[in-house]
Amino acid sequence: MSEENMASEPFFIKPVSEKTIYLANWSARFWAWLVDIILVILFLNIIRGIFDPFWKLPLLWDYGNWEFFALGFESIFFLAYWTVMEGLRGQSIGKMVMNLKVVNRDSTKIDYLTAALESLGKAFLLPLDCLIGWLAMPATKLRVFNRISNTIVIKTDYKEPHGILYVREKE
Repeated sequence: MSEENMASEPFFIKPVSEKTIYLANWSARFWAWLVDIILVILFLNIIRGIFDPFWKLPLLWDYGNWEFFALGFESIFFLAYWTVMEGLRGQSIGKMVMNLKVVNRDSTKIDYLTAALESLGKAFLLPLDCLIGWLAMPATKLRVFNRISNTIVIKTDYKEPHGILYVREKE
């Protein structure tokens, strides 16, 4: 650009370097969610087994309400699990297995408050959260609570760093 053109412009605009971010597909997100569900329910069942003798004591409420209470407890536990894991490093165990990560829309790390907001839909309203996302925002690969929390789920790449080759020793 010549000095003459630069003088007529109010300011010089530098070209923005682009960064390629690959959005995770729905099937990878489903498998990550399923891994999380299986692991957390397995953990909760182990804890229930340990404390089972104490839960058989007479309670102040009717036993018929216990299942509803347990379901609510599981949802709150899932909310806490996803909030802590995704707030800490952007990945739950399922996302680690599937090489996925939750990030802000500019691919920066999310904080715990953002992770909690993003996890609300997964923990309490997942079918509705996904359905509205698929119908109202097709091709964006966003759930409603991804849109509300301004987050995206991306594929991570665990390839060797540039210029480094890993060689396995023969046994």
